[in-house]
Amino acid sequence: MVTNTETASKVAEFLLQIKAIKLQPSQPFTWASGWKSPIYCDNRKTLSYPKVRTFIRQQFVQLINAHFPRPDVIAGVATGAIAQGALVAEEMGLPFVYVRPEPKKHGLGNMIEGEIAAGQSVVVIEDLISTGGSSLKAVEALREAGCDVKGMAAIFTYGFPDAEKNFTTAGVELITLSNYPSLIRQALHDNYITEQDLETLEAWRKNPAGWGV
Repeated sequence: MVTNTETASKVAEFLLQIKAIKLQPSQPFTWASGWKSPIYCDNRKTLSYPKVRTFIRQQFVQLINAHFPRPDVIAGVATGAIAQGALVAEEMGLPFVYVRPEPKKHGLGNMIEGEIAAGQSVVVIEDLISTGGSSLKAVEALREAGCDVKGMAAIFTYGFPDAEKNFTTAGVELITLSNYPSLIRQALHDNYITEQDLETLEAWRKNPAGWGV
């Protein structure tokens, strides 16, 4: 679920402008998973652009106040959402922690870095949702620490059916600033892609693992 269509379009416009998202239907990228993809997303680039960074931070705060009000703590998912989460926590005057993909292999062996206590309510910040696996692993770690996860807020989601199923199964409400349909509409409007590219982009999202194989 996206916050609203106006925000979704503006975030998509920014992501395309700064090349945080690149669309190459005729020259696909290869993801770390091995999937072939006509799209590549690196939302860490938003941090280098003050106007974009500020807009995203402000929209996150509005989203949290509307959907997950009065959390005790903001948590970022390492590594892409550590900075985003810290910016949101600073804006809201809240404590911040981040969650590693796995426990640290030395020292205290922490998976959650920062101060958090059982019974506290948490909103999790993520930069990108693909299948949702790593994001939900962070939620699981927070729940195991005794926290009440109110929900997750992300910059962008591909909207894969598997991700929607995974979040539903985990009982986690996901709200995003923008999503794949909003991005494609904006890309077409701003001439990043042509009408002929649409079929390729839609076919990929329906079967990302099998596309281009």
